[in-house]
Amino acid sequence: MSGITVDELVPPESRQHAVTNTRRRRSPVKQILLFALMVLIAIVMLYPFYFMVDTSLKSNDQFLHGGGHSLESWTSLSKALPWGQQMVNSAIVSAAAIVIILVVSSLAGFSFAKLQFRMSGFVLMGVVAAMLIPVQSIIIPVYVNIAHLHLLNTYVGAVVVYAALGTPFATFLMTAYYRSIPDDVVEAGIVDGLSYSQVFRRIALPLSTPALITITVLQFIQIWDDLLVGLLFLQNPSQRTITVGLGALAAGRTTDIPVLMAGSIMSAIPAILVYLVFQRFLINGLTAGIGK
Repeated sequence: MSGITVDELVPPESRQHAVTNTRRRRSPVKQILLFALMVLIAIVMLYPFYFMVDTSLKSNDQFLHGGGHSLESWTSLSKALPWGQQMVNSAIVSAAAIVIILVVSSLAGFSFAKLQFRMSGFVLMGVVAAMLIPVQSIIIPVYVNIAHLHLLNTYVGAVVVYAALGTPFATFLMTAYYRSIPDDVVEAGIVDGLSYSQVFRRIALPLSTPALITITVLQFIQIWDDLLVGLLFLQNPSQRTITVGLGALAAGRTTDIPVLMAGSIMSAIPAILVYLVFQRFLINGLTAGIGK
């Protein structure tokens, strides 16, 4: 008996049951800590939006001196900022650029993933490398080229720049997604007499809906919230996007902060709605082909 340990006297089932009970006793503590961390992150993330809403419900005097709420900033918003026209301008530029990005990236992605041509890997590496170039480092030569094409202060110039900036990432994502589609599907279409273009239109493109929606959402948010490109290429007041309009309003000699916050809320609503509506497609679109 002296050589027998306590662990040997306890049946394995009992030891396993004890370990399970210990883990169960610890799990509520972990859950509480995880919940507290999530609440803290939510507060940090949502406080700026709360500040915007609260400030927008004050007059400028109430904001400067404290106390009280009113709708004066909202009634003054249309006088200080033509936000309706500017949101239309943002929608036009965003929609046109996204259409170009989707067309180019879907065609290029299918070609890189399913077609064999010389130096395809090298070209794809060039596309990926283009994602790593900061836009600030190329904005001056882009501005000069757009000026030489007489496209400054036009929707076309801004759309071309946005499409060029968004296409590399979209092409990389579409390539990864099309690689997740089995080659047997494409080969079956070829055997049935379809050309590669027909396989793309009838098979690959319908299957890539999650990736296309993901690109649409991400590019919409990026273009809608962009300030640099809009500020440089859409300097005409009648063509300003909502973000550029808010920047111009904030750059005035005297800035009405509550009115600026009201305009910021109006600017943020479309991007928030687009994300909430299509968020279930984002994870599938971003993680597609991750194991390829």
